[in-house]
Amino acid sequence: MANNAYTTDTTPEAQQVQLELWKSMTGQQRVEKALALSQQIRSMAFAAIARRHPDFDAAQVQLKFIELTYGRELAADFECWAKEQN
Repeated sequence: MANNAYTTDTTPEAQQVQLELWKSMTGQQRVEKALALSQQIRSMAFAAIARRHPDFDAAQVQLKFIELTYGRELAADFECWAKEQN
């Protein structure tokens, strides 16, 4: 039986199916799937930020994502770096 420690919204049966699908993939397929899921999550986060801040342009959305994910200090450093690039 699968350990449900990492999820609260998936039945044990569905979790077992998911785990079996992951196990059936090659290493390359697992990496590709993980990268695709990561990109999907980033896209969803960017969309959520844009909805909350409709006045933000794409650069401001990206900066807010960096702030929320990595902290204000890195976001400020990134903002300075981005301004230097222009």
